[in-house]
Amino acid sequence: MTRPVTLFTGQWADLPFEEVARLAGEWGFDGLEIACWGDHLDPERVVEDDSYLRDRLDILERNNLQVHAIANHLTGQAVCDDPIDERHRAILPERVWGDGEAGGVRRRAADVMKATAHAAARLGASTVTGFTGSSIWKCVAMFPPVPDSMVDAGYQDFADRWNPILDAFDDAGVRFALEVHPSEIAYDYWSTRRTLDVMAGRKNFGLNFDPSHFIWQDLDPVMFLQDYAEHIFHVHVKESVRQLNGRNGRLGSHLPWGDPRRGWDFVTAGHGDVQWEPIFRMLNSIGYDGPVSVEWEDAGMDRLIGAPQALALVRGLGEIAPSAAAFDAAFSTGR
Repeated sequence: MTRPVTLFTGQWADLPFEEVARLAGEWGFDGLEIACWGDHLDPERVVEDDSYLRDRLDILERNNLQVHAIANHLTGQAVCDDPIDERHRAILPERVWGDGEAGGVRRRAADVMKATAHAAARLGASTVTGFTGSSIWKCVAMFPPVPDSMVDAGYQDFADRWNPILDAFDDAGVRFALEVHPSEIAYDYWSTRRTLDVMAGRKNFGLNFDPSHFIWQDLDPVMFLQDYAEHIFHVHVKESVRQLNGRNGRLGSHLPWGDPRRGWDFVTAGHGDVQWEPIFRMLNSIGYDGPVSVEWEDAGMDRLIGAPQALALVRGLGEIAPSAAAFDAAFSTGR
C-alpha cells in the first residue's frame, strides 16, 4: 500500500518555509504537513489573500511536494486550556493573545481554528491536525481529590467549545485530527474513548496517531490502531525512548529534553522503543492509506541527519504489504 510520506514542518518553523520545502524535496519527501506558525502558513491570510495562497502553492510545486494536511496545534491548544498563562503567550500569534484575558484568548483561538479549516480546503488538504487543549489536564494527578462532576464538566466544556469549530470544518469539507497527547482532552486509551463518545456523530472529528507518547505510558500502539481504526485520520512517525533506571521517573522531573535524568525522551524514528513494523502491518490491516508524516524531535541528533534517516525508515516499512496470494495456496495439489 503506497502512502505519501510527508514532513511535519512544526519543528522547522525557525527556517523560512521555502528553505524547508527545498530540503524536503531534495531528501525525497512526497509532501509537507504544513505548520500554521513561523512564516510557514498563516491560515487567515490563506483565506483572505489569493496571492499569498498562490505563493504557498508555487513553493510546493517548485519542490515537487504535495499537501495533504496542515497543522495548527499551537492555536488549538488555547481553545480549552485552563489556565491561560505565559506559556500560551509564548506560542500564540499576537492577534490571538491580544490582552491575555483568558476568555478572549479562547474565543480568538476558536475563530482561527475555524479559519484553518477553510485554509486547508483552499490548499487542497483534507485534514487539519492539532491539539484541543483541556480544562481538566491539571486534574490528572487526582489531588486535591477530583470529583466526577469536575471531570464531566471538562468533557462538556470541550464539546461546547469544539462543536462550533467542527461546524466550520463541515462547511469547508475538511476533517480535524486530534493528536492524542499529554495536556489534551484525549491523552491515552480511555480518555480517547471518552472524547470520541462525547463527540459521537461528528464524522469529521478523528485522531492523529502518534505512538511516541504511547511508549512511555506503556500503552500498546498496535491495539490502539486496531480498536480505533475508523477514527485514524492521520499518522505521525515520531519516536520516544524509555530511560527508567530506578532514579528517572516517567513524569520527567521538570527536566529539559535531552537530559539523561529524564525517564523518557524523544529520539529520531528508528532509534527508540517504538516497534514500527507491527504498526505498519496494522496500518495495512485497517486499510489506512493516508499520509505518514515524519515529525522529527531529537535533542541528541541534528535534524538535517535525523529527518532523512526517518524518511529512509518509512520507505523501507512501506515495502511491507499484504501478499497477493495466500502463502499456503501452494500446498494444494490441485485435485
